[in-house]
Amino acid sequence: MHIDPVDCVRNAIRSVPDWPKPGVTFRDITPVLQDPQTFRLLIDIFVYRYMRQRLDLVAGIDARGFILGSVLAYELNLGFVPVRKKGKLPYQTLAEEYTLEYGNATVEMHTDSVRPGQRVLLIDDLIATGGTMVAAAKLLQRLGANVVEAASIIDLPDLGGSAALKETGLPLYTVCTF
Repeated sequence: MHIDPVDCVRNAIRSVPDWPKPGVTFRDITPVLQDPQTFRLLIDIFVYRYMRQRLDLVAGIDARGFILGSVLAYELNLGFVPVRKKGKLPYQTLAEEYTLEYGNATVEMHTDSVRPGQRVLLIDDLIATGGTMVAAAKLLQRLGANVVEAASIIDLPDLGGSAALKETGLPLYTVCTF
């Protein structure tokens, strides 16, 4: 029996209606992470995509991007750097503010987390409006990194994030679309 890894991952994502507010369907990756076969399939999808690319680091966005990014970095024998929400890093940081539908938010990185010219894969669990991913990419670029690609498990194209990211010229790879 052939198992399509993408279908397996997509089918494991739980849809939670009306959360965090009425009219919103939350796409929950927790079941993907809980099942060892599905989690391995997900990581393998990313590993096979990136194993022959020349990369130096994986940058994961707070917080679910940490889960994916650290495992992927380990599997690809690369370093991992966190892109954190404001106020969470103890050393010298560089910040990038972005707009949300209800206000502004900020992501930060340590100033020494990447060196100029390093080739970085940026990863998170989901791309919705794209604000966080675009801000994280700008932050990496301000530190001199070459962001090779942005990646996520889920794309919600109706919210415009993947289009906004592509407008910046950054390639985007997503495993599945809702």
